[in-house]
Amino acid sequence: MNPATQGAPTLTASQTKVDSARAAVIPAGELSDPKLAVGVENFPIGGPDRYSMTGDFMTMQRIAYMQDVPNRSKRDARIAVAQARVLQAESSHQLSTLSVRRETAVAWIRRYALERQVALFDGLFKQNKLLEAAVQAQLAGGRGSITDALTPRQEAAMLAERLDELWAQRKQAIAALERWVGNAATESLEGEPPNWPLDREALAHRIQNHPDVNLLHDASRVLDAELQEAQATKNPDWGVELAYQRRGEQFGDMVSVKFTFDLPTAPAKRQDPQIAAKQLERLGLDAELELLRREHLQELNTQWAELERLNLALERNQTILQPLMRDKIALTLAAYQAGKGTLVEHLAARRESLETQLRFLALQGERQTISARLHFTNDDPLSGGSQ
Repeated sequence: MNPATQGAPTLTASQTKVDSARAAVIPAGELSDPKLAVGVENFPIGGPDRYSMTGDFMTMQRIAYMQDVPNRSKRDARIAVAQARVLQAESSHQLSTLSVRRETAVAWIRRYALERQVALFDGLFKQNKLLEAAVQAQLAGGRGSITDALTPRQEAAMLAERLDELWAQRKQAIAALERWVGNAATESLEGEPPNWPLDREALAHRIQNHPDVNLLHDASRVLDAELQEAQATKNPDWGVELAYQRRGEQFGDMVSVKFTFDLPTAPAKRQDPQIAAKQLERLGLDAELELLRREHLQELNTQWAELERLNLALERNQTILQPLMRDKIALTLAAYQAGKGTLVEHLAARRESLETQLRFLALQGERQTISARLHFTNDDPLSGGSQ
């Protein structure tokens, strides 16, 4: 199941977002690019010096260097926003990684459970052949109905049909697994699903660090930094301009320095509404965070209840139903061979036994699936007793 975390397209995409967010931190607090202005000022278009670059003492060829400088608080806030977005992207990547690992485990278990069910049919077909031979012996001895000769073939056809269904489901399970591990999904399975240790209280505690919750926490950090940036807009930005003006040869050249300052004169209409919007968005995110925790707790309680039900069902199947089915098969076969029962009753018992065995393997697969989903609540290892 490890290849899923190495080459899954989902993880490649989320890692790219992390790299992109990290790259965006570098220019976050830098000043904007400076500006270069080149032009002519006070160019005469009338009078004796019209269209002359050298006659009028006011005509100047001008070159200027200009730099806008946002206030320090705003630049710090922009850095904080960029850094918070890195944490958000990393949490998103962590969530994607956990999702890939969980869904890979679920798909692997699904295929494993189906292949165990398929493996039953080799023995069932052999038993069918033995039954067919026994029926022929019964008929040769003058016992049984002539239609009994057809019944084992009918059972074989029904077994083949059921096996076809399982093979189709296996192909679907491989297709689901291929989404996560690529071509490795078609390789033979090795080993068994892990017996993950599960502890109800530990799982409930881990909800606080669930990647979903961490992602929302990091979204809160982004909003806090954006709120800081919105508040910084109340402080004026400034800019500087250095200019050199060249005039005619008979006049002296000049230099000038100019400073500009923003004047946030109407905060009630500009900055305050933006600040209030970020504050309200932050309150809404806190409510979403609490809702998400409750949803995860509900999901945990639901899955834990289902896990307990499956444990009881598996124990009942293994200790009561399967022994009963074996006894029923033996009794109906003995009754048929003694001429006191019908072949139909025996075949019905065999079908019930098959369904009981298939049900047991399906229940095991369901329990292993829920165990995988609970285990992959987050990346922290669990301690506790085996489930």
